Amino acid sequence: MTPALIDRRQLLIAGAAVLASGTLASAHEGTVHVKIEKMAFVPADIEVRAGETIEWTNKDRVAHTATVKGGWEVMIPPGKSATRVVEASDSVDYYCRFHPNMKGRITVVA
Repeated sequence: MTPALIDRRQLLIAGAAVLASGTLASAHEGTVHVKIEKMAFVPADIEVRAGETIEWTNKDRVAHTATVKGGWEVMIPPGKSATRVVEASDSVDYYCRFHPNMKGRITVVA
């Protein structure tokens, strides 16, 4: 095997491992971005720090919510964005009140 073939294989294996691990959300300037597209939160599971902002951007043609049962709710109109500043107690599962099959999880980390 040539060195170029080995390097290409290693690159493909590394790329496959990243894709298999799922989509990760990362904070950009203190904001974690979640896209709503095709009736799903992407990524569905996010890790954030208290004080950071979550921004949901709705790419669908219908309204959605980020709703915590017995807690807070964020309305996200079609084609718009909405935000919430994360509190230390915000390690929660959430869903869309209009489309309960849409689910996400927020984990607050130190």
